[in-house]
Amino acid sequence: MRLAVFGSELMSMSNQALPPPQADPRPVQREMHGYQWTDPYAWLRSARWQEVLRDPSCLEPDIRAYLEAENAYTDAEMADTQSLQAELFAEYRGRMREDDSSVPEDDGPWSYYTRYAEGGEHPRYCRRQRHGDGTETILFDGDEAAKGHGYFQVGSCEPSPSHDVIGVATDTSGAERWMIRFKRLADDSWFEDTIEGTSGTFVFVDDTTIFYTVLDEMHRPRTVRRHQLGTAVTEDEVVYHEEDPGFFVSLSRTESQRYVVIDTHDHRTSEARLVSTTDGKAEPVLVAAREVGVEYEVSDHEDKLLILTNANGAEDFSLRQMPLSALGEHTHRTSWTDILPHQSGQLLLQFHVFAEYLVVLVRINGLPQLKVYSWAAGGVDEGHTITFSEEVYSLSLMGSREYRTKVLRFAYSSMTTPRQVYDYTMDVRDRVLRKTQEIPSGHRPEDYVSRRLMVPSYDGELVPVSILHRKDTPIDGSAPLLLYGYGSYGISTPAGFSITRLSLVDRGFVYAIAHVRGGKERGYRWYRAGKLEYKENTFRDFIAAAEGLIDQKFAHRAKLMAYGGSAGGMLMGVVVNLRPDLFHAVAADVPFVDVLNTMLDDSLPLTPPEWPEWGNPLADREAFERILGYCPYDNVCAQSYPHMLVMAGLSDPRVTYWEPAKWVARLRATSTGSRQLLLRTHMEAGHGGASGRLNSLKEVAFQHAFFLNSLAG
Repeated sequence: MRLAVFGSELMSMSNQALPPPQADPRPVQREMHGYQWTDPYAWLRSARWQEVLRDPSCLEPDIRAYLEAENAYTDAEMADTQSLQAELFAEYRGRMREDDSSVPEDDGPWSYYTRYAEGGEHPRYCRRQRHGDGTETILFDGDEAAKGHGYFQVGSCEPSPSHDVIGVATDTSGAERWMIRFKRLADDSWFEDTIEGTSGTFVFVDDTTIFYTVLDEMHRPRTVRRHQLGTAVTEDEVVYHEEDPGFFVSLSRTESQRYVVIDTHDHRTSEARLVSTTDGKAEPVLVAAREVGVEYEVSDHEDKLLILTNANGAEDFSLRQMPLSALGEHTHRTSWTDILPHQSGQLLLQFHVFAEYLVVLVRINGLPQLKVYSWAAGGVDEGHTITFSEEVYSLSLMGSREYRTKVLRFAYSSMTTPRQVYDYTMDVRDRVLRKTQEIPSGHRPEDYVSRRLMVPSYDGELVPVSILHRKDTPIDGSAPLLLYGYGSYGISTPAGFSITRLSLVDRGFVYAIAHVRGGKERGYRWYRAGKLEYKENTFRDFIAAAEGLIDQKFAHRAKLMAYGGSAGGMLMGVVVNLRPDLFHAVAADVPFVDVLNTMLDDSLPLTPPEWPEWGNPLADREAFERILGYCPYDNVCAQSYPHMLVMAGLSDPRVTYWEPAKWVARLRATSTGSRQLLLRTHMEAGHGGASGRLNSLKEVAFQHAFFLNSLAG
């Protein structure tokens, strides 16, 4: 049954149990590049923020008092929506199969999968014999491990090559400081080895040797260490250390399992080193020295190293090769030869290597496609494309745990179609549906419409906008609309299925995603045109998308709402400064809104690696002026803002809690309007919010209740 927008559960926002908190301004004067400015709320940044990330109880009392006052005010303002939140949560939960499980992944003699218990928050990692009687072994029980922790997250659970040991990375603070432990599967006992202070990334080199990445004192993963099971962690040797604080280190294994890849990167440059898994004590071998603006990632096949790269002007990337025998000779990139040459407008996103096949995920005209090739002499054959019929969809390449297989796994969904997992047999070109996301309360895709619009921006560029609404929603300019945006780091927003947004759509909303510049929806140039000196395009694209949706009667001008998180939260902060009249209500989740101060502080975890994305205002006056010109915190002014909900996490190492706190404090002191302004800080969580699948749904219910309640005000 269709639900009304204006139900009896929507209460007026005038029932205020508490007055809005007012942070005490304590002005700090700053000067740089000939500019002087004042930061009235700099005191909200903890002087011992690194300790707070590890132990939130270290937070200074005056800062804690302010955050708790804001939380109390938010709770009071949202008290009348408790029944609505419960109703929304029940709807989401009704669309979720609570004892859900993943499709088993074959790996040697075993099949691995995850499953949830009824009412459980965290997954159980399981396996059963591939050709056995189906008896299940629980390798690690997330719900059991989470007991006693206010926050708990499993980062990974991986078996050793012999399948005799698993490694598990867990986080109990939300600060993304992961602990790694190891378990013997023969007798279900844990090794004494406990590795703390890691970024959560580890790989088994062999059955007893593990590489892992360590966080430095600034919370940056810059060191790879080698651990031997059964030895003291204090004896672990450094395999590689990155000297540049702007480059982070990560680890992986190639599909053939012959090499561990040590990848160092920032947002525009990368460098890879290889260590053979037959000699985990060997020195890492450099593939090609870093060159600013050149990105590459590697794998191997037989006697060749494969390189996905934008080198030599391949803006949308090409797949190239070099002889493995040339490793260590620092072969120049110009000697790499093409397997899949660069084609402008066809962005190569990802590749997966099999013994007999090569699979590539490519984006063409804003939509992902899968292309399958057979290995041939000197390269690959002409290949074939796996096709899909919907106008807008999401596609992910899952690959396989096994190298010598003919079966490729991928996942497909759309804004109307629940997630489907397929196994595709590459030689006979046959796809088998292995799992469809179950919606226990029922879902009829034919009741909904999903489509893609191309909306002109201020400069004539066409911005893709993905849209979802019920068939019976009138497209006559009367509907409320929620517009989502991100637009940074080249991250593209998939137009996939969501069990939560249906609750808004069933209440008459139109849901839209603006694929603004700064992502890669229209190729790498789309990303390049939304960063550094072109960052303004991201903001203006979002505003143009909003205005275009109004013009085309998808939205009511007085009921247009917006949502974004992290860098998307920065987008929210900019557009409400530029066009507060355009939006009725806005939610910003862990918003990156104190951009200038953060980019001026090279002691913060992400600042040096972020300079290629935003610019370095310490060294570059033009970057300083550009960031100052749009920074949400520094551009708050005396005007009436939309209804606003701002979410933060006390142990967030990515967007530190004080950014949204300072922003809200300044908005309170400066805004001339009387609309609702709420700040909610998770005192035991980080960037991802509350842990656990059901707890995260409660957060969504809170946000959706805010939007729905705003329509009654």
